[in-house]
Amino acid sequence: MDKDLELRLNEIEMALAQTEKYIDELNAVVIEQGKKIDYLLKQNKYLLSRLEDEVVKPLSEETPPPHY
Repeated sequence: MDKDLELRLNEIEMALAQTEKYIDELNAVVIEQGKKIDYLLKQNKYLLSRLEDEVVKPLSEETPPPHY
């Protein structure tokens, strides 16, 4: 095999290996972010349901405290 061709092939293989490593690292980040997003969506849904359960009435509808 031609020496220049072999050198180019080695460089291409190293670049491909580095690219695969970057892709794997990015994939891990995307998976972790997906888990965090799922958690935050569940937490948001829970907090919204709690907020709906404990609705604060407008001031005009509130019963005044007994000392009034």
